[in-house]
Amino acid sequence: MPTPYETPIGSWTRPTTFFWAATGATFGLANVWQFPYLAGKHGGGLFILLYLFCLVLVTLPLMITESAMGRHSRHGLVLALDGYVRSARASQWWVWAGRLGILAAFLVLSFTAVFGAIALAYVFYGAMGMFLGADEAEAAGILSTLVSDPKDYRVFMAWHGFFLLLVLWVSMQGVVEGVERAVRVVAPSMLLMLLVLCGLAAWTGELRSASDFMLSFHPADVTPESLQAALFHAFFTLGLGMGVWTLFGAYTPVGTRLKRSVLAVVLMDTLVAIVAGLAIYSLVPGGSSTEGERGFALLFLSLPVALSDLPGSQFLIATVFLVVVMIVWTTSLSLLEPVVGWFREWTGAPRGWSVFVMGALVWLVGLGSLLSFNAWSEERFAGGTVFRWLELATGGLLIPVVSIMIAVFAGWCLTRNLTFSILGRAPVLFRSIWFWVMRLVLPLVVAFIGVQYTVVSLATMCSNGSAALWCNEVLAPEPVNRQGSGGSSTEEDNHSTEEDNHEKGADQKGVAPTPTEGESQHDGAEGKENDPNEDEILYHSV
Repeated sequence: MPTPYETPIGSWTRPTTFFWAATGATFGLANVWQFPYLAGKHGGGLFILLYLFCLVLVTLPLMITESAMGRHSRHGLVLALDGYVRSARASQWWVWAGRLGILAAFLVLSFTAVFGAIALAYVFYGAMGMFLGADEAEAAGILSTLVSDPKDYRVFMAWHGFFLLLVLWVSMQGVVEGVERAVRVVAPSMLLMLLVLCGLAAWTGELRSASDFMLSFHPADVTPESLQAALFHAFFTLGLGMGVWTLFGAYTPVGTRLKRSVLAVVLMDTLVAIVAGLAIYSLVPGGSSTEGERGFALLFLSLPVALSDLPGSQFLIATVFLVVVMIVWTTSLSLLEPVVGWFREWTGAPRGWSVFVMGALVWLVGLGSLLSFNAWSEERFAGGTVFRWLELATGGLLIPVVSIMIAVFAGWCLTRNLTFSILGRAPVLFRSIWFWVMRLVLPLVVAFIGVQYTVVSLATMCSNGSAALWCNEVLAPEPVNRQGSGGSSTEEDNHSTEEDNHEKGADQKGVAPTPTEGESQHDGAEGKENDPNEDEILYHSV
């Protein structure tokens, strides 16, 4: 007979595990390749304060709600909602919020593993000295050979399978022996390595420039678009709407101070993003020239090239990308948990078989994203590859819809007594703020985010020559020459689409700027056009 804090699918043994697991789940690559850029662009330290405001007032209530539902019900998102629907005598349609959330976690995991495969390959590439003395063109060639060669993509598939095996093997060991033990070791180790890299960055002498870029207050750069950027980043980088927080709440043992732990995770996530940004922009010699860079090119092209001439570059590059692997690995492990938990609660299957079945399906669906960068790169439906449509389906539809449904259900369908019982002990003022944010503020804000995300994503597809119905004068951006070489375009031409996208909220969804003079040098490598474009890599992808 399980004790009160145990669930049929497993439970953690230590109260602090929730903090470490949630920290690993929330800190994704968007915090590495997007947050530092947004901070520098939108006011530095002022943007960070604005971001924290969005987290506390808008995102934090939903995080607490999902976690509290899991702790109160001791089930994953689907069965938790099913129980509350029965208690409130509400429509069974609300249970679909749980099912769609599990689907979102499954799809996001499928393409997150693709980026994990690239990072894992780079650990070995760096250790073997493949980047020694490499310039930008040579680094682009290494990346293209791995990712976008339409005739030889089996190596990429092997790395993809290897990365998933690392995730599945730990998950098969169980909630305590596998997941709990792993996150309690990997998450602190990742933070320690980041601090070491930041210390190394300070030693190289570039930390002051990076600190001024990210942390100094620049009021003139704060605009209404800064608020949108903060909202989008706060929503998409914390794993909301996918059942992760609900299951982690269900796993928590008695004595876990849930609301304090959630707040601690939010603050830690922001702190680690700042440290990671300082480390990256400081480690790149001449950091001021790359401060405008972000996204895929910054991490997988500019960074290894910048590190290639430093003393001990083989060890340094391997270490940097080992940290990246740890970031994506903990995120993937966290995304897998609600999927496996749902399958076990639905079928009653043993954990080993559940992990194997779900892992095989994740691998199979992930091949669609992987092949979108090589063999299927020319196969587009309405201007988008398989990967692009998976991202749009999750970021523009599933995650916002699930989040809105949970907020509306908790705010309007449940009785106040049941709602506050789920929430647990809290000051009266906190309960009142939480209640009205869930009822009114959060549904409206998330609806805006989802619509804006979808509109800009569809407009981006129109730039690929799509003849879809939505590709009209309203959505279609002006054509931009992305294949220029060595600064053949003027600065105004290079930034025309970037400014248009900012007005439409593209900056908030992770769309990167049009290649500038420095970035255009990457485009000359054979097959580079098939690499993951920065306008195809959105927040929730990792």
